[in-house]
Amino acid sequence: MRVVLAEDSALLREGLTHILTHFGHSVRAVADAAELLAAVAQETPDAVITDIRMPPDFRDEGLRAALQLRRLHPGLPVLILSQYVEHTNAAELVETGPGIGYLLKDRVGDVTEFLDALDQVAAQGTVIDPDVVRRLLTRRRLRTTLERLTPRERDVLALMAEGRSNTAISRRLAISDAAVAKHVNGILTKLDLPPAPDDHRRVLAPFSAGL
Repeated sequence: MRVVLAEDSALLREGLTHILTHFGHSVRAVADAAELLAAVAQETPDAVITDIRMPPDFRDEGLRAALQLRRLHPGLPVLILSQYVEHTNAAELVETGPGIGYLLKDRVGDVTEFLDALDQVAAQGTVIDPDVVRRLLTRRRLRTTLERLTPRERDVLALMAEGRSNTAISRRLAISDAAVAKHVNGILTKLDLPPAPDDHRRVLAPFSAGL
């Protein structure tokens, strides 16, 4: 199959290119997201393999490019191969439909596993590393939990994460100590943190909310 490969690491890019060509695939290898978009427009590939973090900012350029490609070319098979889990755009990419893969570099056991994943994605299958699934589901649960909090409760929780006392929070938000206590109790209830003799719920609350 014709594959466009986007990977900023020269050694890994050359290594993947060698593996793919050795097994009969035609490869166009590029080093950043802009080149990826241009290569897909020129080559009309059967599949795309891309890292997430690439030049110039090494944030989520590859993943954003993958989302753009799926909008421009619905159904284009895309395999993300990265050492990172990027939550927001990754969930959006998975939701674009079949023909999506997301593998973590350090968890790919062997070449056969990688090639099998590429074949499945190219055949409009979905291949997601279990650790990626777990992290995405955890992130979604945390987002849903935060959505249950009122805007004022989120303000209070943010100050709790800074280690502020109720008195300090009341001064910062210009509300009474009683109002702060009411908000704190509401937060602990919504975050499902019942009283426990060995746990400090004020400390656990920000972690439970992903702060």
